[in-house]
Amino acid sequence: MLVLVVNCGSSSIKYQVREVTTADEPTNPYTSSMPAINENVPLARATEGVETDEIVTKGLIQNIGTSEIKDHTQALEILAERLDEELGGRTIDAAGHRVVHGGERFSAPVLVNNEIIRAIERLAPLAPLHNPASALGLRAIQKTWPHMPQVCVFDTAFHRTMPEKAWRYAIPEEMYVMHGMRRYGFHGTSHDYVTGKACDVLGIPREQFNGIVAHLGNGASVTAIRNGESFDTSMGYTPLAGLIMGTRSGDLDPSVVTAMLDRNPTMTAKELDRILNKESGLQGISGDSDMRAVEQRAANGDEKAQLALDMAAYRLAKYIGGYHVAVGGAQALIFTAGIGENSPEFRTRVCNELGALGIALDPELNASPEGDVARISTSESAIEVLVISTDEERAIAEATAALVRERVKK
Repeated sequence: MLVLVVNCGSSSIKYQVREVTTADEPTNPYTSSMPAINENVPLARATEGVETDEIVTKGLIQNIGTSEIKDHTQALEILAERLDEELGGRTIDAAGHRVVHGGERFSAPVLVNNEIIRAIERLAPLAPLHNPASALGLRAIQKTWPHMPQVCVFDTAFHRTMPEKAWRYAIPEEMYVMHGMRRYGFHGTSHDYVTGKACDVLGIPREQFNGIVAHLGNGASVTAIRNGESFDTSMGYTPLAGLIMGTRSGDLDPSVVTAMLDRNPTMTAKELDRILNKESGLQGISGDSDMRAVEQRAANGDEKAQLALDMAAYRLAKYIGGYHVAVGGAQALIFTAGIGENSPEFRTRVCNELGALGIALDPELNASPEGDVARISTSESAIEVLVISTDEERAIAEATAALVRERVKK
């Protein structure tokens, strides 16, 4: 099966086409009775019986909304022309979409219809930069390929297993009941995918696995995995909360926000949002948002860069310590995503803060992790430390194939 994996932004479309094969007698708990969107089933379990063989082609369409490309429908027409050439006449069987926010409704991948698209649009206030673009992409594919089945995979879905004591905020109840203000969590597809990989390499049944996943990129989050499911996570109502990121502040005293507004009477909520999301984090401390550049500057003696790295590592280590308690003792600490996979220096900084947990890195293994799943801890380490390459597109492709396969069988 050829699956088109789509990540729609407001002005761009990132895509991959993946070849997905299926086993003869697969099982799929998501679709045993048609997709039950209120079930909390790990994505990795939903894709039993399917595996991705290869990336056939991939690319990026930019400048949507300009005189060059008017809208997402025109962008999809351009994509269709590209795929006709790149696939040599082969036909796309299905499309899988990354959707940032599924709110409280979506706890599993779903086959798309008009009502699903409208539900994604209604969630736009929770992800104003992302969900509207996803809805535009879904409708554009409907128009370009009217009979193509589409599947949505939600970044928030994996975290629907969190207990209320973890996701609830201590604010007046009406703020939750009327406005949905609660912890949702993000990067769920990645956290789910690498959890499954860790269980495979460690030989631990997923329902018996307790661990901590650090997804570290320009956006970063850490998740406590208890009995194979999300128990707590650092991002909250929006992706701003939690760790210090490239340009995001992460956790801060809410009174900082009110003080900034009090001391700058002309500042709008939108301007404040820009400062916290685009001008803070590593950028705000060191003047640079790129971890590689910050590490190079720190190595050259830049004190602000050194401080930025120390703060980011310390914040992450605090979360890891807390989540070790939350899961009742972690069996593994997993680093993934751009920084997590490619920065041995930052992994060292973090693990140096975790001596109290008995974590010990092997310097040579940490310097050059081998393969998609690599151990970087010593044999004496009380907790396994792994570097696992995330592949959200693969997870989306496999979930899409699983749902579409079940629909065809019915």
